[in-house]
Amino acid sequence: MKRYTSIFTILSFLLLNSAVFSQVTLSKETLQDKIKGGWAAQTIGVTFGGPVEFVYMGRMVPDSVVIPWTDNTCDSTYRVFPGLYDDLYMDLTFVDVFEKYGLEAPVDSFAEAFAHAGYQLWHANQAARFNILNGILPPQSGYWKNNPHADCIDFQIESDFAGLMSPAMQNAACDIADKIGHIMNYGDGWYGGVFVSNMYALAFKSSDINYIVTEALKAIPEQSEFYQCVNDVVQLHKKYPNDWKASWQVIQDKWANEVGCPDGVFKDLDIDAKINAAYIAMGLLYGDGDLEKTMEVSARCGQDADCNPSNAAGILGTVIGYKNIPEKWMAGLRRVEDIDFKYTTISLNKVYEIGYKHAVENIVKHGGKVDGDKITIVSDPVKTVRFEKCFDGLYPVKREPVKYDESAKEWSVGFEGTGFVITGGLYDEHGDKSYIAQLEVNVDGKISNVSMPYDENTRKTEIFWNYDLPKAKHSVTIKLLNPVEHPALTVGEAVVYSDKK
Repeated sequence: MKRYTSIFTILSFLLLNSAVFSQVTLSKETLQDKIKGGWAAQTIGVTFGGPVEFVYMGRMVPDSVVIPWTDNTCDSTYRVFPGLYDDLYMDLTFVDVFEKYGLEAPVDSFAEAFAHAGYQLWHANQAARFNILNGILPPQSGYWKNNPHADCIDFQIESDFAGLMSPAMQNAACDIADKIGHIMNYGDGWYGGVFVSNMYALAFKSSDINYIVTEALKAIPEQSEFYQCVNDVVQLHKKYPNDWKASWQVIQDKWANEVGCPDGVFKDLDIDAKINAAYIAMGLLYGDGDLEKTMEVSARCGQDADCNPSNAAGILGTVIGYKNIPEKWMAGLRRVEDIDFKYTTISLNKVYEIGYKHAVENIVKHGGKVDGDKITIVSDPVKTVRFEKCFDGLYPVKREPVKYDESAKEWSVGFEGTGFVITGGLYDEHGDKSYIAQLEVNVDGKISNVSMPYDENTRKTEIFWNYDLPKAKHSVTIKLLNPVEHPALTVGEAVVYSDKK
């Protein structure tokens, strides 16, 4: 009896492990072509959506609005509006760190590289940069109590590299996303990068878009709003397989309720990761494997209408490969492939090479091997990442004007709730870039000193916030201790939170 039990145990072990671990085999040429396709197509996607970026918020881009494209579009955008490619040069910041310090580069090296880079940042990225420069290091730099933009889209738009260097290895992509994504995001904001990087990883082993979207979603905890929002897109696609606009309306009605980003609460702007991820998924599912249609749908969903088609196009570009990107898009892209992205020393042609190198190194690191022209990848089923939630138990209830008292030379606001964010900053084109405003913020008699640099690269995204107040009436006063004529401090509104909607 023991002998049969032993044989059964061995057979069970073998069957279990054959199900858990699978192998994906690609030629070197195919692997490189897919990596090139991902980088090239995301560049095309962001260029394509640029003209409608944040032009249509809370509404679709009408069919009557033609999104222009010519053979000169990439070239002119590179030269006239290089800042459009923030999602690309952010990716490349992290690629460059891997290149300099290897696959085991510590998180501090990524944080320092992006915190001290020469480009301007916004939302979660800029809040994280300010944190890092002021001693709040990852993962606390992205944590929502330190970063009001923690649920914003930032890591989602710059996570492509993690999937492109993790071919068919979802868990490897998750590990990279965990390390780097928490520099600037948390919760749903982090999940955006996990989801996107997983779709890229899956694009190396499947051409089934439905499978790629649904399988990548398994990395996200089901209790998260991110999962629920994107899963709604999957279900709506089944219900309305030929009508993306019907799906868009359901998503808009249910999920367009910005909770965190102070710029979007009770406003049309919605830069939250989950709804923009829904637009990525919508482009992929309704795009039917066609690059133009994929970009059109993602862009016409509105909001961050350059980054969403960039992610969607990059994933599809990885599926079809560089060689299969239609000439309509490649004719213009070839003109810029040797031009370094602004703020970097890396061009598309260079990242094609570096990206392939990093992918092979990562494949070998995770048990794969290179044998002549054949590359074998060990691909294991994804493990759902841990559950995180931003703004837990907090609900925005109103935007309260902050009043200026000329005689007291201070701003004040009163409200009832459990938390608040005071918006504002230094906005003056004639200001001294070296100026740092020194503020005294008094919350119910407790005084905090706040420094607000005027410099656009080191600025603080909001004046002050506190999400840990008891439910009661509160008063906040703000005094500027070192006023100058230029730049003047602008204090906006208080976004007020409570424990109930």
